[in-house]
Amino acid sequence: MDAAALVDRLDRFGGSDAERRAVARQARDLADSGAFAADEGYELTPAVVVEHLADAPDGGPADRWNWWLGSLEAAHGAYRRFQVERWQER
Repeated sequence: MDAAALVDRLDRFGGSDAERRAVARQARDLADSGAFAADEGYELTPAVVVEHLADAPDGGPADRWNWWLGSLEAAHGAYRRFQVERWQER
């Protein structure tokens, strides 16, 4: 998971740089855990994240990320720990 590339791609959903970095960190942690690949059968990449976040009804990157993780949680369990709860603006 290229977190820097994901931060750039998340720009299309608005939000602050800090919010986009927080989502990218959680996405990298999710990819590193191997849970997504094991459950879905393919690797988590920036393109995959952006594709799924585009399906969310609205919101910034963190809202969309948490919406998608809610779907993964319902389908597979054990995804709540990857949600973005807060981030620090600089």
